[in-house]
Amino acid sequence: MLIVDDDAEMLEVLTEMLALVGAEVRAAPSAKGALQLLEEFHPEVVLCDIEMPGEGGYSFIRKVRARSAARGGNVPALALTAMARPEDRTQALAAGFQMHLAKPVDLGRLTRAVEDLSRLAPSAVLAG
Repeated sequence: MLIVDDDAEMLEVLTEMLALVGAEVRAAPSAKGALQLLEEFHPEVVLCDIEMPGEGGYSFIRKVRARSAARGGNVPALALTAMARPEDRTQALAAGFQMHLAKPVDLGRLTRAVEDLSRLAPSAVLAG
């Protein structure tokens, strides 16, 4: 799993929460760093904040979706953001995310969302 969030504390909390349930997690504090990680790491799921300085989550996911499948272009992605209005959800889905959750999120809800998304991962489809 790849987590992208500019808030260092949130990045640490999410990484620890998901590691507790057995996820292999890599974290990036920026969209640029996440795109670099995608060159070497092929996650089954991406969790990404929307509001980040420099390049935000919408731009990031559009760049991911422009990549070939072999380079992670079809990885399932979750927008995890404080932007919680219905129109924010609509915009996140239109940008290329499959799910949208508002912060703060509890571990159970986050785990269920990640499990649902991991079923969409190309490796899960091939394996099952």
